[in-house]
Amino acid sequence: MKITETMPTSPFYSLEFFPPQEEGQMPAFFEVVEKLRSLSPLYVSVTYGAGGLTQKNTLAITARLTELGLTAMPHLTCVGASRENLNSFLSHLRTLKVDNVMALRGDPPKSQADKAGWNAEFSHASDLVAFIRRFYPDFGIGVAAYPSAHPESATFREDRLHTKNKLEAGADFIVTQLFFDVREYFELVERLRAMGVNKPIVPGILPILSLDSVRRILSLCGANIPGAFYLSLEEAFARGGNQAVKETGIKFAARQIRRLLDSGVPGIHLYTLNQAEVCLRIAQEAGKL
Repeated sequence: MKITETMPTSPFYSLEFFPPQEEGQMPAFFEVVEKLRSLSPLYVSVTYGAGGLTQKNTLAITARLTELGLTAMPHLTCVGASRENLNSFLSHLRTLKVDNVMALRGDPPKSQADKAGWNAEFSHASDLVAFIRRFYPDFGIGVAAYPSAHPESATFREDRLHTKNKLEAGADFIVTQLFFDVREYFELVERLRAMGVNKPIVPGILPILSLDSVRRILSLCGANIPGAFYLSLEEAFARGGNQAVKETGIKFAARQIRRLLDSGVPGIHLYTLNQAEVCLRIAQEAGKL
């Protein structure tokens, strides 16, 4: 069943996990999953890493999550995409009784050598969406949106048009990339609604656990961070190292969630970082949905 067909009228949590790269890490991973079941997630998404390097693990984890009674939504990107590969992947999901997928562009080739795995037929997330909707019409499809605009977009309007194109191609709902200023989320929703988009837009929240992670995140996805928040992280580090940064990040994420819930968002998507205790603390600080 499509995720949008089960979306409640009251707010929900959804969770994102990344698969371990080694088999020996699986027991610890599923301990994290079991702890986070207490949040009653509407669905759980599973990444498969840069270049699809852990796609095999993604399928194995998706199968296990489904066996545990969770609604799993594996990621699918344009990297290495072809009609044959997509049919194989989506058919496999059907055999696992998985009905939803997250369609993303992924990282485009940066060198001539990388272009071997990049098919011009599937160079945008909207291409994946259109293919899935045409040949697997029963699948639910989620897509991403950038509150602060994708780093490669020339303007906000261009970025919002690309997002709208994914929905018009057949996507059912949006999960946003991380953001640290809730006004960016509200601006995204306002612009898309003005463009005629009426599908669910779920805000994605990622907790900050260290100063190094902030710098890495900002360099990868182009998100903005309010100056006052960044200063509070630096002050926390000076006071108590990364443990103090982690505490500051947890409290900030909880405040974000409360503000979003107060404004009537459909749900909260937590980028878990496979950190059960952190996510449970955030949910506790934010209060019950």
